[in-house]
Amino acid sequence: MNRRYRKTIIAGNWKMNKTPLEAKTLIEEMKPLLAKCKWCEMVLCVPFTDIQTAVKSARGSKIAIGAQNMHFEKSGAFTGEISADMLKEMGVKYVIIGHSERRQYFNETDIDCNKKVKVAIAAGLRPILCCGETLEEREQDVTLEVVRKQIKIALRDVSPDDIKKVVIAYEPIWAIGTGKTATAEQAGEVCSAIRDCLRELYGARAARAITVQYGGSMNAKNALELLTQPDVDGGLIGGASLKAPDFAAIVEAANQ
Repeated sequence: MNRRYRKTIIAGNWKMNKTPLEAKTLIEEMKPLLAKCKWCEMVLCVPFTDIQTAVKSARGSKIAIGAQNMHFEKSGAFTGEISADMLKEMGVKYVIIGHSERRQYFNETDIDCNKKVKVAIAAGLRPILCCGETLEEREQDVTLEVVRKQIKIALRDVSPDDIKKVVIAYEPIWAIGTGKTATAEQAGEVCSAIRDCLRELYGARAARAITVQYGGSMNAKNALELLTQPDVDGGLIGGASLKAPDFAAIVEAANQ
């Protein structure tokens, strides 16, 4: 982490978990545990059905609410989809874009991510743009090429002013939900390469101000080691964000 230049952000991705009542209970459990947080921003990205309850439950705390996906059109005949304006009006602050599960199960592409990033920014949301390689790509030693390609396409035509609103989340696909975690050195290497790519696109000053998270089985036990890497500015947390003590422990690690 480097708090001198950029914000530390710990974001939970609840995925398809928690009913509205369960969401309220979990947030109420988290609030006193997170009340003393000073140095990082906390976000909970919840299912669409939980957003209204989550926003209300988080009111008065330091917890921001995010969504897990959105459509790139403003409105129209897109059954089952949600627009950026709908999210904004409900009180959403962040939105995850391009998570590997969306890419894998719903065939989302880097071009789709590019459309969504620009629409999210225009609506006043902060996109958390995900990138990451498969196990096969890592074993073939093309991780950096894959991640650079994903970022360059997803950020096409995003202006230098707007890039300040984007958060990048490096998520090695082989470490999501598997219990496997990139070593601190592996995470640091790729997050540093991401910043190098941002530097090429937007210059050194802009690149050093962008939050780059690590996602991929970050938990209460390994968070501190991962967060000590100079280019790891937070985490996009999956399973550990569903347990108040575990999420609080990660936030505590980010505040050290």
